[in-house]
Amino acid sequence: MTTAKEIMDQASLKVTQMAQEALAIGAIYRFVLEGNGGGSWLVTLKGTPKIELETGESSTIAECTIGMSAADFVDMMEGRSPGQDLFFAGKMQIDGDMGLAMKLEALTAILS
Repeated sequence: MTTAKEIMDQASLKVTQMAQEALAIGAIYRFVLEGNGGGSWLVTLKGTPKIELETGESSTIAECTIGMSAADFVDMMEGRSPGQDLFFAGKMQIDGDMGLAMKLEALTAILS
């Protein structure tokens, strides 16, 4: 089974390859993924687009933080569970700019 870390590692390469599309979103997201294979990733789609695993306290403020289980994240990124369904089922929590959360579909298209 694919892990959230593997998806984020692949997504990191795609963000640099698709920098123009990433910059069009123009936001900083934090994905906080709980459970087996989880972690916290900062997805920066401004300046120089990049994705980095957070290993401690970060001074970067995310404009939109998305929390969910690592398993649900994998399902979303692999197309088994739409983000909107996860949100309305209470399996995805969003903190910050809801307008940026609405761009999640465009973001997942770049990352997957």
